Amino acid sequence: GDGPAAFPPCSTDTVFVHNTNTATMVIATELCAMSEYRIWPGTGKLFIRRDGKPIFLGSSKAQSLTLQRKKPAKLVWTQAWRRLHKKGLSETNLKKRRTRTNKVQRAVVGLSLEDIKKKASQKAEFRSAQRDAALKEVKDRKKANKAKSSGKGAGQSVRAPKVPKNVKRR
Repeated sequence: GDGPAAFPPCSTDTVFVHNTNTATMVIATELCAMSEYRIWPGTGKLFIRRDGKPIFLGSSKAQSLTLQRKKPAKLVWTQAWRRLHKKGLSETNLKKRRTRTNKVQRAVVGLSLEDIKKKASQKAEFRSAQRDAALKEVKDRKKANKAKSSGKGAGQSVRAPKVPKNVKRR
């Protein structure tokens, strides 16, 4: 009825490949001097500068901005601006490799490096026992000092009684 029915009706995602060794057509495209977008054949303008350098401009917008001597890096929609502000980079290039810093143990003012390593290798119970012994020693010393000072200095007061400064004396 209505033409040859060689192929069944196809959906939008079906692709037919008839000949695998066909040559693909290469279209010569230029790059816009302002936006760095591709300029396809039949579009854009070729502008020859006073010094003789040819400049391809993809649109009237690009041409107008070029003649106004606008910098592409200051225009948000140009590739120069995107490159300058690191836009559209793939995630693989974005991650920088950081070298991990190695911790170096150094001697402290009171302890040498060997002493520090010795302390680190000791068991926790041993260290806590040492700490308790040191605390007990300090408490005993304080008790002895308190007993000594309360025994001899009971009735002696060298200073005169304090008088408030704002009270008038007669």
